[in-house]
Amino acid sequence: MPSPEGTLTWTSLAESAHLVAPSVAAAAPLVPGARVAAIDPTLADTAAFCEAYDVAPEASANCVVVHGRRGERETRAAVVVLATDRADINKVVRKELDVRKVSFADQADTEERTGMTSGGITPVGLPEDWVVLVDEAVAHAGPVVIGGGVRDAKILLDGAVLAALPNARVLPLALPRG
Repeated sequence: MPSPEGTLTWTSLAESAHLVAPSVAAAAPLVPGARVAAIDPTLADTAAFCEAYDVAPEASANCVVVHGRRGERETRAAVVVLATDRADINKVVRKELDVRKVSFADQADTEERTGMTSGGITPVGLPEDWVVLVDEAVAHAGPVVIGGGVRDAKILLDGAVLAALPNARVLPLALPRG
């Protein structure tokens, strides 16, 4: 039966920081109790990951990076929602970031700015001036799986820990299901 842990072997992030991106390892003190597991990098995408490792999709959270602008001011933010949901980027996120237009950030630019790999981007270890928008369902989900900053690792932590990250804001981000 699918669960947050699935069939993976989880170890303490503090003890296995070599499995994640360097910026994620450096931020490990911000996510007490987090655990990490190595995965097959070809299975990093959420649907394939959940199926292969028997992880419940509702216990998996996706992180996307967005970029917005108002005048000369540029804003980058991480948006975190459960894998079963889609974020309301064009209304809720745009309004929260106070930008005229918001779009998904360029992958190469994001990788360069974060030191993370696309397909493994995570809210843990992002640049200090980035906002982290956490959907309220993630904050209240209990244990959730997120990326490890690389495609061959995942992190398991309580969603409330993501809500407590510096620059994190919790709000209703998910579009209505239907």
